[in-house]
Amino acid sequence: MARRSNAARRDASAARRREGIRSQPLKRAAAAAVALLALARGARAADPPGSPRANQALAVCLADAATPAERRANLARGLALAEEAVAADERDPKAHFAVFCNLGNDLKLRGVALQSLFAMRRLRREIDRTLELAPDYADALVGKGELLCELPRLLGGDTAEGERLLRAALRVDPDFVEAHLGLARALAARGARDEARAEARRALAEAERVPDPARAAAARELLAQLAE
Repeated sequence: MARRSNAARRDASAARRREGIRSQPLKRAAAAAVALLALARGARAADPPGSPRANQALAVCLADAATPAERRANLARGLALAEEAVAADERDPKAHFAVFCNLGNDLKLRGVALQSLFAMRRLRREIDRTLELAPDYADALVGKGELLCELPRLLGGDTAEGERLLRAALRVDPDFVEAHLGLARALAARGARDEARAEARRALAEAERVPDPARAAAARELLAQLAE
C-alpha cells in the first residue's frame, strides 16, 4: 500500500524534533501532521495541497508507532479523519488517498488477505478517485501500481498497468525510493532481472543519500535475492 515519499519522511522527522515527545499514543502522528500542513521545501509541484484534515489523516498513516496496537489505533484515527475530509470535500484527492493509505495499512497489519473482495473494491475506488482528481500525484501512482502488482488477476490485478504507473511516478519524482523498489519488484516478477537489479541499485543509492535505513535494507535484500 501506500508508503512514505522522501519529502514526507523528512517532514515527519523534522516535526517530531520540533514538537518533542508527548505521552498520548498519537504523539508521533500529531508531530508529523504539523509538518505536512506546512509548505515543505521538498514538496512536489504536482502534489495536491489537501485540506488540513486530509493532511493530518495522511500524516497519521505515515507516522511510526512503538507497538502494533498503537499503530492500529493510529490507523483507525487516521481513517476516521480521512473519511471526515472526504465528506467535507469529495473533490480533495489527498483525502481519498488518506483513506487508501490508512485502510490499506490497517488491512495488512491485521493480516486481512488481499482476497477480501469488499476491502479491495473500496481500496480501488479510493485510489482511482485520487488519480482521477490528481493524475500526477506520485504517491498515489505508486500506491495503485503496487496494488495492481500484488493483486491476483481475478481480483483486478494487472502487472503491466502496475509497472506503467510505477514508471509514471518516477517521471514525476525520479528520486522516489519506493517507486524504484516497486518497479524493481515488478521487473523481477516478470523475469527482467537485469533491469530489476538496476532499479534496486537506484533505490539503494537514493535511500543511502536521504538517508533511509529501512528502504536501504529493503534494496539490499532485493539485490541479494536477484543475485541468487
